[in-house]
Amino acid sequence: MNDMPTGEESAMEPEEILKAIRAAMTDYDDAAVPLLCGQAVELGIAPGLILDQGLSAGMDQAGALYETHEYRVPELLLCADAFYAGLEVLRPHMEARPAGDRRTMIIGVIEGDIHDIGKNMVKLMFEADGWEVHDLGRNVARDRFVRELEITKAPVVAVSTLMTTTMAAMPELIQMLKECDPTVRVMVGGAPLTQDLADRYGADAYAPDCRSAVTEAKKLLEKRD
Repeated sequence: MNDMPTGEESAMEPEEILKAIRAAMTDYDDAAVPLLCGQAVELGIAPGLILDQGLSAGMDQAGALYETHEYRVPELLLCADAFYAGLEVLRPHMEARPAGDRRTMIIGVIEGDIHDIGKNMVKLMFEADGWEVHDLGRNVARDRFVRELEITKAPVVAVSTLMTTTMAAMPELIQMLKECDPTVRVMVGGAPLTQDLADRYGADAYAPDCRSAVTEAKKLLEKRD
């Protein structure tokens, strides 16, 4: 774990403190990360820059370690705890999200499925990228997705499942969402799904893992323009 920054370290240059945040993230040090974020704010570093080049970059590194199997789910969840600890320090200093911000999404696990670790990782990656995420949780009824779309007008809806028995509900859900808002873009993911199934279900995108989900969602936004 990183030592807690004190004394001489408190006078670090901006790039040094951002590097320290990234290192503390990959050490999943949920004590050092918020302290470093607070020091970065005191140095006058823009909160958005701290989020982008500190917390988010550190989470990206953790995601890469997960993909190469150097991290497993427990380590990734510990990194998530460190990320959220730092984010809580930054929130009061960040500008309010402008009305009509396109980086808004709804996410949830389809009805009948209570597995949500994968969904939680996807949510984390979106939040690290600066998205406003409306998380409906797990075992979410189809009409609950639709009601949330009516309320938020989110341009992207992400639906996941880990069970083959619940996949059959996805085509109807996608149709319901499209009827509610023909411009909405629906992305699906989960272990039993494939690109071919996503296409057959009428989804606009398929994300095989949590890191690619953000990339695919950005492409969906471009298609709406």
